[in-house]
Amino acid sequence: MKRIFLFVMTNLAVMLVLSVAAHLLGIDRYLDARGENMTGLLIVSAFFGFGGALISLLISKWMAKRSMGVRVITQPADATEAWLVQTVRAQAQQAGIGMPEVGIFDSPQPNAFATGARRDAALVAVSTGLLRNMQRNEVEAVLGHEVAHVANGDMVTLTLIQGVVNTFVFFLSRVIGDIIDKAVFRNERGRGMGYFVTVMVLQVVLGMLANMIVMWFSRYREFRADQGGARAAGTGNMVAALQRLKAASNEPLPAQLAAFGIKGGGGSGLARLFMSHPPLEERIAALQKLR
Repeated sequence: MKRIFLFVMTNLAVMLVLSVAAHLLGIDRYLDARGENMTGLLIVSAFFGFGGALISLLISKWMAKRSMGVRVITQPADATEAWLVQTVRAQAQQAGIGMPEVGIFDSPQPNAFATGARRDAALVAVSTGLLRNMQRNEVEAVLGHEVAHVANGDMVTLTLIQGVVNTFVFFLSRVIGDIIDKAVFRNERGRGMGYFVTVMVLQVVLGMLANMIVMWFSRYREFRADQGGARAAGTGNMVAALQRLKAASNEPLPAQLAAFGIKGGGGSGLARLFMSHPPLEERIAALQKLR
């Protein structure tokens, strides 16, 4: 639940910072002077809505390496590292994408993630715990899962969806704020405190609702990536890898990488709507049906 809270709050914080920036730069006043130009407001909303999402995507590899301490394998130091690079290369060729960077990060828990702004310049990283606790055929399935994320363009698609929902949060909060400012607070001279308070509150509320949409897509793409892992290493090996993850204790990735990892946290009720990954039991059941 802490990981979900951090993910939601990170997106909301970005939107609030951009909102303050728009006010300080005088963009709100500019739109006011143009007589509530909805087209102009929508354009500005799209600029700020997509701006943060695209910046996050462009620096995703750099952030991943820095936050997780990923050591990129430029020259394999042993047979395991050589096997990792060869396996990813073979899977990338089969998937029709450029060779990703392959890295290892230090963590006792089995986990892996893929990230990057382009399909032909991605990063696939695995934890030391994954290499220690899984058989090679299971690691191969996990690598196939991550390569499938890259081949499916999931990082870009998730960013675009985040940009769209951010745009509508930015736009609707201002339209509704303006209506409330005039109808409830009877403010007819520009925009008063009622407008700014309403906008801030609505950005939090609408932002949480928007993140439910983003997380729904994130859960959907995990099933597709599992199928990619099954194609790369066999359905039995992908199922075995997920069962191994289920047995391991959960140490989630940082919020900015959680949606791109092989394993997510659990949840039920309302918390389930903010989960980036479906429960492992559901993913295993879906693969077993493919058999």
